[in-house]
Amino acid sequence: MDHDDRAAGARRRPASSKTTATMVWREGVVRGLGAAWEGAKELEVELAARHGDQTPSSAAADPLPVGPAAADQALDGPAPADQAPVGPPAADPAPAGPVAADPASLGPAPDPLPPGTLVRALAYPALVGTPAPGDRVLLSAAALARGLGTGGYAMVVALPDRLPADPPPGPGHLVKARYTPQQAMVLGADEQESPHHDLLRDADDLAGLPVVVADLHSAVPAIVAGVRAAWPAGEPRVAYVMTDGGALPAWFSRSLAGLRAAGWLCGSVTVGQAFGGDHEAVSLHSGLLTARLVLGADVVVVAQGPGNLGTGTRWGFSGTVCGDAVNAVATLGGTPVASLRVSGADPRERHRGVSHHSLTAYGRVALAPADVVVPRFDGGGGLEAALPADLPGLVREQAAPLGAPTGKHRLVEVSTAGLAEALAASPVRLSTMGRGLAADPAAFLAAAVAGVHAARVAAG
Repeated sequence: MDHDDRAAGARRRPASSKTTATMVWREGVVRGLGAAWEGAKELEVELAARHGDQTPSSAAADPLPVGPAAADQALDGPAPADQAPVGPPAADPAPAGPVAADPASLGPAPDPLPPGTLVRALAYPALVGTPAPGDRVLLSAAALARGLGTGGYAMVVALPDRLPADPPPGPGHLVKARYTPQQAMVLGADEQESPHHDLLRDADDLAGLPVVVADLHSAVPAIVAGVRAAWPAGEPRVAYVMTDGGALPAWFSRSLAGLRAAGWLCGSVTVGQAFGGDHEAVSLHSGLLTARLVLGADVVVVAQGPGNLGTGTRWGFSGTVCGDAVNAVATLGGTPVASLRVSGADPRERHRGVSHHSLTAYGRVALAPADVVVPRFDGGGGLEAALPADLPGLVREQAAPLGAPTGKHRLVEVSTAGLAEALAASPVRLSTMGRGLAADPAAFLAAAVAGVHAARVAAG
């Protein structure tokens, strides 16, 4: 861009882009209990009038499912949170020209969460205690009020009338979610009080360990299915390293809880500001070393938690860290395996075939070479038959610039043969962006072939 272009861009910039963080607070009373999984508990909460409210709000909204209905829904996981939309819900574009009326003259906007509304809420007992029917709860509800990707939950901040007891004295001084009201103090595998500190103090080598890097949390079960499908004998030890681009508490993920319960994962490590894994680590680098040396992993999967953030811009998405993860794996002497985010059903052109998230993260952010696994879609089964006819060729064409001679990576084509059965055996529901295996098989097949390749690397 020349100087004139830069000057023109500067003239187009708005006078101010300063924004203000938004919190929507609500109080309520627990009316029922829903599903529970490791580290998390669903509640049905009736919202109460807030102190200072002058008039009753509009009629309560239809209650969300709780009790048996919520338990059934829990089997399918929360509303998909792979991508948390940004900004207000979509609306018809406003016509050009002057504003017709002063917004102040229109009166206050209707309350989207009036008193009496029944909402689903999510509590993390390790942080707030264990709620019971009749408990008063303080909720953070901004994302729920705006219809954003929190899984359809208000988040429990506190049980103000029944605070949990202080934990007994113990080791651990890592603070995560730092300087937020719910910052948590944990014991890091890499800190001085940890029994693993001596093991990790001078650790610096992954010794070729294959590490699969993925953009979306929803890819994790499919990657593990691929590893298991290609593992030569016995049970592979697969560890999950969760970065902090999405949900910070690992407890939000039912998939993680389900994979651990089924023995598909040998453990998890939460790194950066993320917390709640089987082990904690300060950085991705020490988290990878923890996966190898403490968990004894044969294969590691690195991905953010649920709640991938995207803005529809070239660089405004949380998956850029996939490139950083490739760099970290290579720096430590591991084998980076890049899983492509692929879709044959996403209506957004930038995510059809290979998502621009993968092309940007691996093509621009990753400075070290990786094995980029390209699905061949040649299994010959129902999943492949359901793909759009042009998708296999489109994926190969889009991935090609990542490899030689234009790119730095090694493209590895892997057959999808046998992966339909492996994916069907998943102990947790496969869902990405609200689409299951039948609706978007390309997404899960593309993730699974990365697991297949990682298993082959591990086997030598």
